[in-house]
Amino acid sequence: MLFSYKAKLNNGEIFEGIMEAADRYALSRELKSRGNVPISIAEKKENSFDFSSIWAHYFSKIKNEELIIFAKNLSGMLKAGLSMSRALSVLQKQTKNVTFGKILTSLNNEINAGGTLSSGFMKFPDVFSKLFVSMTHAGEESGNLDNSLSEISINLEKSHALTKKIKGALIYPGVILSAMILIGVLMFAFVVPTLANTFKELGVELPMSTKFIISLGNFFSNYLILSFVLMIGSVFGIISLLRANFMTRYVDFIVLRLPFVGNLSKELNMVRTARTMASLLSSGVSITRATEITGDVLQNVYYKKVLVESKDEIEKGLPFSKIFEENPNLYSVMMTEMIEVGEETGKLSDMLFQVATFYEQDIENKTKNLSTVIEPVLMILIGAAVGFFAISMISPLYSVMNNIK
Repeated sequence: MLFSYKAKLNNGEIFEGIMEAADRYALSRELKSRGNVPISIAEKKENSFDFSSIWAHYFSKIKNEELIIFAKNLSGMLKAGLSMSRALSVLQKQTKNVTFGKILTSLNNEINAGGTLSSGFMKFPDVFSKLFVSMTHAGEESGNLDNSLSEISINLEKSHALTKKIKGALIYPGVILSAMILIGVLMFAFVVPTLANTFKELGVELPMSTKFIISLGNFFSNYLILSFVLMIGSVFGIISLLRANFMTRYVDFIVLRLPFVGNLSKELNMVRTARTMASLLSSGVSITRATEITGDVLQNVYYKKVLVESKDEIEKGLPFSKIFEENPNLYSVMMTEMIEVGEETGKLSDMLFQVATFYEQDIENKTKNLSTVIEPVLMILIGAAVGFFAISMISPLYSVMNNIK
């Protein structure tokens, strides 16, 4: 059950918060064990309709940039000597995101109530990932929380920058294809019917390709709005289908085997594996827990499987590099060798950081040249579409010219 409470600290300061407990008495005992005096405890109705919470859930998401800035600023404040409570209060006043402000208030309440920052993060699994929570927890246990938060911000920043570059490289072909489809639909709707009437008046025998284009033109002309609705619905339908759980394995299989894209996807997964593992290990997280968290971070099911198997191998006493060596189709020989050297020298996290840096630079170079790779493919697609349309619509005119002669 979820309860909202009001309690008093030893210094007389009153604070509020939300906590899960079996009942009011269990929550009261928990607060007293932390040295606080409960003032009021009320059950929070989870099923009650709250328009503001619904709006916040759907329209006020916490962006990666905000989490990066939060981790970086909190680390800097702690290094400067500010208390955790004071630092969170400052960040809460600075943020312009109402939802994130409420989260920071809850974190501050958790700290004031005697809890830890990591336990506060665990209350918001949709905002703070397992990586975030585990590295924070390791930092708290080792007394290097500021360094752990700094490492979290670097990890998030690198991952965000990499994803942003890949998405940015795909914007150009996306815009070209969208413009081509829009122009095609408008031509079918307004140009083709005019040509169709001309052919009808001339009484020309039309080839199958021309009949097909005229049929499409009549449909788009008579149902233009419906056509756009169907196209948009089809796009969303295909995206939903590809994201469905039962399709994940097939989609990941195809992506890994696509020319150029497959190699880029492999390097991206290697980067995420190496950087996540390196960040966790450098923060003091055990290697078995690190592999488990890294498996959650990765999105490709085949890479997830490798991390699950590596955890089992490690628990059996086998080297961490062994499972990577057995999957050369997913992880490069260089990465496997670097991991093996890292295990032998006791500098596994350093070697993983080097692997991540190397492939990040490689991906950056490839995304810069992505447009030069995609442009010829786009030209072929556009040329084929325009050629098919031109031949289909011009061939009947040649028939008319031949009959006149």
